[in-house]
Amino acid sequence: MSVRRLAEDTVQPEGFRFDRARSAEAKVWIKKYPKGRQQSAVIPLLMLAQDQEGWVTRASIEHIAEMLDMPLIRVMEVATFYTQFMLQPVGTRAHIQVCGTTPCMLRGAEDLMKICQRKINERQFHRNADGTLSWEEVECQGACVNAPMVMIGRDAYEDLTPERLEEIIDAFEAGKGDTITPGPQIDRVFAAPVTGLTSLLDDVKPASGKRAKASAKAGGKASKSAGTSGAATRTGARKVSSTAEIAKTASAVRPKRKPPAKTVEGGNSTMKLAATASGRAKPPAKSAKAAPTAKDAATTKGATTDAGKTGLDDKNRPPVIDKPAQPDDLKLISGVGPKLEGTLHSLGIYTFAQVAKWKKAEREWVDGYLKFKGRIDRDDWVKQAKVLAKGGVDEYVRVFGKKPR
Repeated sequence: MSVRRLAEDTVQPEGFRFDRARSAEAKVWIKKYPKGRQQSAVIPLLMLAQDQEGWVTRASIEHIAEMLDMPLIRVMEVATFYTQFMLQPVGTRAHIQVCGTTPCMLRGAEDLMKICQRKINERQFHRNADGTLSWEEVECQGACVNAPMVMIGRDAYEDLTPERLEEIIDAFEAGKGDTITPGPQIDRVFAAPVTGLTSLLDDVKPASGKRAKASAKAGGKASKSAGTSGAATRTGARKVSSTAEIAKTASAVRPKRKPPAKTVEGGNSTMKLAATASGRAKPPAKSAKAAPTAKDAATTKGATTDAGKTGLDDKNRPPVIDKPAQPDDLKLISGVGPKLEGTLHSLGIYTFAQVAKWKKAEREWVDGYLKFKGRIDRDDWVKQAKVLAKGGVDEYVRVFGKKPR
């Protein structure tokens, strides 16, 4: 696994050039670094090349070395070091990287590799008959507690069984990989214990204001009293240090146990913070009640999201419409999947034209409602929607140089 070489010359293309969209993005990355340090953009540029071609070709390495005025061998070193870079043609729909480091091996990684050999190809880096799937064994990918796991593209699929991996492979082969939710494939919250949390169960807040002053004053009196009583002990008795006193007090305290939280929503602020940081919080349980119509949602007074701040009756909420006979396929917007499309529908958002008209305040409202932390602007939903509303998929390809999603 440690030896990584470029593909044979027989499969290498003669040349490489970034398409218009990625060429512009490459320039943005280069400008992020100070003058004389542009070579630091080598990894982002290699990723752009891989996104465009599906793998990193010799020609793309040479082109990037020329762009960055960088010795060819230095770019080659980076490309061959990181297993995220595919150095030969891989499956057009999925390339599966199976972790083969000790924790995953102990938890059944060999069985996962046997599934890949049976369903894809006996040999690594060799594609299936249709050229849609390929696989390889790689070193640790950082999800040891959720072993065994695989990476497909930029997503991790964890807590796998051979049967579950078969289902995932079948979904990608059928072109339905976006229906599989990344992350743990069992009832686990991120990397928490399978049985639920056993620590961080109490949300303890520090005292403030008058309570803090009163606690400090009481603590001072207690220390003084303890000092006096200590002096009154028999002559020659060893004085107990303040650290020992604190330890005695702390050991006598037992926090009130709460039942382990199974979901992010039922957990404390620490869990919710972790969910925000990972960007992959599990959705709340579905309510038995029917989803409100766009008209009902628009007239709801005082309703709020889980964050408690982005109200449905907020003045910055985008205008809603009744569901048209043929809504636009919002999933064509990069960053919108089937579940998110359903959420947008519940807000009365059905067409590209609606998204294309969002002003800054409206984008911020939707971003806050979805807890996206700026993702709408990062993915430029408005520009994508304008292009799709103007000319559909053909116009999207003309502007961005690639098909939607």
